[in-house]
Amino acid sequence: MATKKKRKPSAAFMKPMHPSAALGEVIGNHAMPRTQVVKKLWAYIKRHKLQDHKNRRMINADAALQVVFHGKKQVSMFEMTKLVSKHLK
Repeated sequence: MATKKKRKPSAAFMKPMHPSAALGEVIGNHAMPRTQVVKKLWAYIKRHKLQDHKNRRMINADAALQVVFHGKKQVSMFEMTKLVSKHLK
């Protein structure tokens, strides 16, 4: 029986990225890997109770997140990652 190798994280996900000013308002302005960006974003969403109560896959944006989400009041968690990637350099 062959032993399974532990999966290494992709180098692209671990490369520190610089957030835009709008995203920096939510997660902080220092460079961090994409994985940390998503973690901090979810911490912000949970802390401010922005996850929709009926449909947990939807995020209700407050004023700070609305700027990041290009003016949308509600986005799905999958759409959120796509929109946030536009704010990383």
